Amino acid sequence: MIEIRVTCDNNDRGLVVASLLQGFALSDVQHSVHTSDDQRVRLYATATPLASAAWPTPEEAYADAPGVLDEIGWLTRTAADWHDENDREYYLRKAAAYDRIALHEERTGPSGCETETDVAEATAFYLLDHDRDGDGNHGGYPYEPDHPAAEDNPRGYVRQEYALWQAVQGPTPKHIHS
Repeated sequence: MIEIRVTCDNNDRGLVVASLLQGFALSDVQHSVHTSDDQRVRLYATATPLASAAWPTPEEAYADAPGVLDEIGWLTRTAADWHDENDREYYLRKAAAYDRIALHEERTGPSGCETETDVAEATAFYLLDHDRDGDGNHGGYPYEPDHPAAEDNPRGYVRQEYALWQAVQGPTPKHIHS
């Protein structure tokens, strides 16, 4: 494990994270307050070389995620404003929300006929298909959507992609009321 600190232009934050992801699995990514010139940002991360990288755990992937109810609210509002086709962020956040709900069910037991685990698997496969057919707007580190490991563990792929998306987006407030 390696601790990394990078100072970069705020506009380059996504590029820096993507570059680091080519060689490392990142966890505990934090963005500090902008530096004194207000043009630069500091990034801190714990890194594991990809040779030993595994799927992120749910705790790692969803550490900075908003609450499930807030996420469901965002999904509902976004779906209500659906004009043509929702973008990748919608499908990623939907798959992650269902994964989190399924994780709860797996700890407490099934609640109905179609289990939340089945729904989480289905939404994860939908995200995989979307990413395979899409414009390449996915993290893909360490596993691209067409990698056999992603097909074998679609919920792991969702966690990987959500963690990467969160790393680029920066911390999300735990409670979103909009």
